Amino acid sequence: MVEELAQADEAVSACLDAAVWSLGEQDLVAALDAAHRLAQRLVALQLTLVRELDGRGTARAQGASGTTVWLRERLRLTIPAARRLVDLAAALDDGRNDGARRALADGVITAEQARVITDTVTAVHSAAGAAVADKAAGVLVEWAGQFDPTLLRRMSTRILDHVAPDVADAAAKAALDADARRADRDRHLTVSEQTDGRLRLAGTLDAETAGLLRAAIDPLSGPTGPDDTRTPGQRRHDALADVCRLAVRTGDLPASGREHAQIVVTTDYDALSQQLDAGTLDTGLALTPQTVRRLACDAAILPAVLGGNGQPLDVGRQRRLVTGPLRRALVLRDRGCAFPGCDRPPRWCDAHHIRHWVDGGPTSLANAVLLCGYHHRHVHKGEWTVRLGSDGAPVFVPPAWLDPDQIPRRNHYHRRC
Repeated sequence: MVEELAQADEAVSACLDAAVWSLGEQDLVAALDAAHRLAQRLVALQLTLVRELDGRGTARAQGASGTTVWLRERLRLTIPAARRLVDLAAALDDGRNDGARRALADGVITAEQARVITDTVTAVHSAAGAAVADKAAGVLVEWAGQFDPTLLRRMSTRILDHVAPDVADAAAKAALDADARRADRDRHLTVSEQTDGRLRLAGTLDAETAGLLRAAIDPLSGPTGPDDTRTPGQRRHDALADVCRLAVRTGDLPASGREHAQIVVTTDYDALSQQLDAGTLDTGLALTPQTVRRLACDAAILPAVLGGNGQPLDVGRQRRLVTGPLRRALVLRDRGCAFPGCDRPPRWCDAHHIRHWVDGGPTSLANAVLLCGYHHRHVHKGEWTVRLGSDGAPVFVPPAWLDPDQIPRRNHYHRRC
């Protein structure tokens, strides 16, 4: 299979180098259709490979918490995109969806259309049984030749009106339940850092959470008066900030890493007092001197000694638990789970002793690393070696069976530059 795919890759490369400007319009359209069909067939093959790898447990064997995270790292996908691959691969492996699997493999439907068909067939099977589900699958595959995924999903909600009118009403309720389960499965929120230090929010909220968000920010999103020149988007942004400030001030948020909810800002104290220097959040985002001083008006000043290269120095507490100033120093250094490929934030992480406490390892910054719960357990199996590099950042050496050269790896998801 690998050799055949290499040959296909060479064929595609040859097409990419071809002079498409010389083709007539009819040939261009035919080439587009052929390329689209080939793309869907390759997706079908990719899903088959994903399903097999998932079944073998390859991701966990290589240190990932699951196939979705492993695909994100391996194929440079977003988590939602990787999750959709895993879910669709599992759905198409179900015998009830053989029609959709064959149609995708033949290149006559797209992956998005296949997802609509598998979702619908699952709901119909629950409501009306296998025979009706098979009939619905055939109708949906036929419709997919005429309608895009959005229209196909809209029409699929009344599929039983066409294939089994006698159970359509009961199935409508089952479809509604399926929609609720799909909304629960697809809910997510992505927080990504832009190059200028700002954050971009993207995601999909279920109906209940959407209602809660609107109930929280809508009262705060209106203009404050005739002189309010903010755009609607800016007012919603400021309303979300107000809600977050209110939540932090309540003191009711759960503790994070044995620390109560807080914002940690790193800056030079002398420069701060003279209004000269900017500050840095523990998430890596920069703040203006004015913002730092405003935050300091309502915050405790927690001194931390930094070395010449900006690395927090050992706070030297003689204790086993990494809490207080030492915990904050560790968060400032690692910024999240330090295991390669993991993007878990500090609040989800434990402090791991590189040289175990029971073996005489000290509780110090030089002997600690932030790890999420999964990777903390994984590292304790003893196959991976952890040490600090020359710059003071954690380095992980994989086991020989995974990488015979045992090339050290780092986590790049929490880098500040």
